[in-house]
Amino acid sequence: MYKLIIKKFLFLFDPEWVHHFVFNLIKYSNLIPGVDKFLKHFFVLKDKRLERKVFGLNFTNPVGLAAGFDKDAKLYNELTNFGFGFIEIGTLTPLPQDGNPKKRMFRLINDEAIINRMGFNNEGVEAAISRLKKNKGILIGGNIGKNKTTPNEKAPEDYIYCYNALYDYVDYFVVNVSSPNTPNLRALQGKKPLTNLLSKIKLINEKKIQPKPILLKISPDLNKDELLDIIEIVKKLKIDGVIATNTTLSREGIDSKNKNEYGGLSGRPLGKMSTEVIRFLAKKSNYAFPIIGVGGIHKPEDAIEKINAGASLIQLYTGFIYEGPGLIRKINRAILNHESK
Repeated sequence: MYKLIIKKFLFLFDPEWVHHFVFNLIKYSNLIPGVDKFLKHFFVLKDKRLERKVFGLNFTNPVGLAAGFDKDAKLYNELTNFGFGFIEIGTLTPLPQDGNPKKRMFRLINDEAIINRMGFNNEGVEAAISRLKKNKGILIGGNIGKNKTTPNEKAPEDYIYCYNALYDYVDYFVVNVSSPNTPNLRALQGKKPLTNLLSKIKLINEKKIQPKPILLKISPDLNKDELLDIIEIVKKLKIDGVIATNTTLSREGIDSKNKNEYGGLSGRPLGKMSTEVIRFLAKKSNYAFPIIGVGGIHKPEDAIEKINAGASLIQLYTGFIYEGPGLIRKINRAILNHESK
């Protein structure tokens, strides 16, 4: 029903407008008594065999929602009714910011992809905290970044501010230095600035009575030498895990008319790229740290491919938009079938 009717209707309109429309539809429909139970009945698959313990946290299932959908922590409770095992909010910055000028999101329907240049639009970390205080036991990741106006040499201050503010309200942190939509942000993936940034966050985290897992989200556009640097830094600083990957600037093999729009590309064309990054990190590090696989997961086989490549958990975003909420249950069912063989 979703792909035959609902998606065709929604895809008639501007993608950012549709995002907000669907966002509000989910939020307000869940206020109707019984809707949450109805959704859970159709979409949630509960099975002890799906449970995972990764970087010290207990996940009800390995399928999560990637950062970007619920930037400001407005919908995480309702989204779990579709079967997600965890929700990642953000990217959050210390101060609110509007992001880049519109139009800034483009569908590439022929390629089942999206290009976005949102630019960390969010209401600021303090606004998110007011909503996270209402969390009812959902496992939440906090994806943090820097404000656009903050120069790279002062970037650690922004990340540390977000870390300190969110510490009591999220279960793990994601240091996002890989978005292509904030000027010069990806320069922070260089060996020296990344080591400096992660060292400072790690030092503060270790002083806590209960340190939280710190993850690094990386670009799919890094070359092999840069990925080896990532492995070295993660192992040396004992970072808890890596999210592979963010969106790509590559347009190789893209046929859609919007392919030349600037921004990060997500969706089906990213699938092989992110899987190869996962495989490289896992093998070259000798499986030294957990990896969350994200990028191009549009069907259960895509998820299994990432797990086989070395991912402990996976995340969806663009596949969720193109395939609909039923995809989460299908993936979890496929994981059960895969592991029973």
